[in-house]
Amino acid sequence: MIVAASIKKVLPDCNQFKVMPLFQKQKSSLIKIKEQKIPTERELQNLTEENLDLIFDLEFVSSEFPINGLRIDTLAFNLETNSFAIIEYKKVKKFSVIDQGYAYLSQLVNNKADFILEYYEKLNKNLKRDQVSWEQSRVIFIAPKFTKYQKTAITLRDLPFELWEVKFYDNNSVLYNRLETPETAESFKQIAPKGSKVEKVTNEIKSYSEQGHVDYLPISLQEKYDELKEEIQNSFSNVEIKPLKRYIAFKSENNFISTVFRKNAIKVFINVPKGQLRDPQSLARDVSSIGHWGTGDYEITIDEKTKISRIWDLIEQAYNLNS
Repeated sequence: MIVAASIKKVLPDCNQFKVMPLFQKQKSSLIKIKEQKIPTERELQNLTEENLDLIFDLEFVSSEFPINGLRIDTLAFNLETNSFAIIEYKKVKKFSVIDQGYAYLSQLVNNKADFILEYYEKLNKNLKRDQVSWEQSRVIFIAPKFTKYQKTAITLRDLPFELWEVKFYDNNSVLYNRLETPETAESFKQIAPKGSKVEKVTNEIKSYSEQGHVDYLPISLQEKYDELKEEIQNSFSNVEIKPLKRYIAFKSENNFISTVFRKNAIKVFINVPKGQLRDPQSLARDVSSIGHWGTGDYEITIDEKTKISRIWDLIEQAYNLNS
């Protein structure tokens, strides 16, 4: 079975997307691969749980976790951000992403000890409350298809929810496709009912955006970051940009660089193990024994005078190693 994951943008008018069919190449001809009906919800759940690390970079914790009358389909943990992820599988179309998402997050915010205990009992690993980055928790909805209204609901900023459509095909291929929302001006926090349970959750759970990080930089460094990003997107395929609490990661199969923003510079951490980076000009600093945000044993400092072409070979090495 072939399992693939991808990301596509959700435009304000969610009907603007046309999903192209998959084809199989046979010599000089293309044969259309027909889509199959989705298996049962339980089969989809089993397949996803068996491949959580491959699809989502998550550690599986437990299945059907009961909490105060709710039942979480899959409880997982993100080792990169030290946060919990709740996964729900849907075959029915009539459900509210906002209502259900905040119902699950409300349980997490108000019952942290139960989630930590579940982690310990299922994985036999200690996890302290202050080790968990609760504000980076998220809910992932997986379904064969989402409605226009569900897609529109997540176009607001600051929503810690992800929508993933999954497709099965005749050639034993499976596609997990994330619907990524554009940066919009309106935040859900601005319209959340005051004094409600939703407001309490929105005050504790935060959604980090690329623009939120970039806004910290002066204009000259914003332009330098845009230059770096454009060069990466033009040169490499299947690059995911992951805004996290402390940094923005650029990921292929794994993170290959991480960008940490300072007022006068951009710190770029190169994910190459110590001793394996070819750096004849000594552009990178060995930070393997120094605590830092991001992933990698080497650091490059970019300021407004840095030429991206000068450091490009180091970034390319990291991409090739992590793809």
